[in-house]
Amino acid sequence: MHVFDYFFDLDNYMTKERFAKLREFASTKQTPFLVTSLSVVGRKYDELKKSMPYAHVYYAIKANPTEDVLRLLLDRGSCFDVASVYELDLMLRLGATPDRLSYGNTIKKACDIKYAYEKGVRLFASDAESDVRKLAEHAPGSDVFFRILTDGLGADWPLSRKFGAQPDVVFDNILLSKKLGLNPRGISFHVGSQQHDVTQWRVALKNCKELFCAAKQQGIDLDLVNMGGGFPAHYLHPVEDTYVYAAEITDYMREFFGGEFPQVIVEPGRYMVGDAGVLVSEVVMISRKERESGIPWIYLDVGKFGGLIETLDESIRYPIYSERTGYANDYVLAGPTCDSMDVLYEKQPFRMPSSIEEGDRLYIFTTGAYTQTYSAVFFNGFPPLNSYVID
Repeated sequence: MHVFDYFFDLDNYMTKERFAKLREFASTKQTPFLVTSLSVVGRKYDELKKSMPYAHVYYAIKANPTEDVLRLLLDRGSCFDVASVYELDLMLRLGATPDRLSYGNTIKKACDIKYAYEKGVRLFASDAESDVRKLAEHAPGSDVFFRILTDGLGADWPLSRKFGAQPDVVFDNILLSKKLGLNPRGISFHVGSQQHDVTQWRVALKNCKELFCAAKQQGIDLDLVNMGGGFPAHYLHPVEDTYVYAAEITDYMREFFGGEFPQVIVEPGRYMVGDAGVLVSEVVMISRKERESGIPWIYLDVGKFGGLIETLDESIRYPIYSERTGYANDYVLAGPTCDSMDVLYEKQPFRMPSSIEEGDRLYIFTTGAYTQTYSAVFFNGFPPLNSYVID
């Protein structure tokens, strides 16, 4: 046992009054479940628009596709980044017009390209010759932006290697798209999710400018930069405020594009909804694996397969609040399933109050993004994570 008190500054994540309302709302619900605050989502959207008024916001639906969240953002004026025809159908059903949708996934079946085109989508991402040829055949004349590779340095959840291509390959695809009758619009990138190093945007924007110049020499005028996501949510490690990131990025835009910016798109996902979510869980069991030593284990009723897959390699460290107080212990945290991979934090154990008991509820903050959508359908028979919204 450590000789210091367990301390969690609730005010860093939520006022005590707001937590009391959340607690009351949650008291009648069976754990585990996610609660998303619509007012927080609205505040984050307004914050981003104020910080980057020149940017068009395309919310990344995959982060949290709760319909109330999508309706709120629709009403706010947001556009949307769709990653599949299923997300496309969802947005059309909710009343979004096709001109507010971008098919941002570079990995697309020919039939899905054709379907999206028939539904009116005219803006597509691409990063491969094969995809360019499918777009030319099934979405003729469409606007296309081309994704460049980034290394993801500085990000808690890098998005490197799988998506994008080296600038020379991108340049070849730009020329090919023009030859095949598409409309090459610009360049996109993603610096990595939960990016702490704002200078990564500068590296990517420099590559964008160089491709703009190279295309210009071939008679192609690019006019779009899609910066993807990367803006952080508030987990355990401190991050800069939105306006700090925005100010630096705006300076980089001026450095490379002068006073007349191309059209700019941002695709926030984690940033928009991460802070809005609280996952409520129950302590199922507390145990020791050694009689005299070793770190005790806490097993929760939610784990990697129930929505917390981003604890993989302990990449994302969620703030976890217990209403217990007093002395603290280090604990290994694990989920409830019959899979040895279902361990949340073991390399870096989690400090929790030593008075914690089985049956206690824990409140896992900053879980509004990539939790419900990542939860398994029926592993061990557990249903997908339930989700609710509050104001």
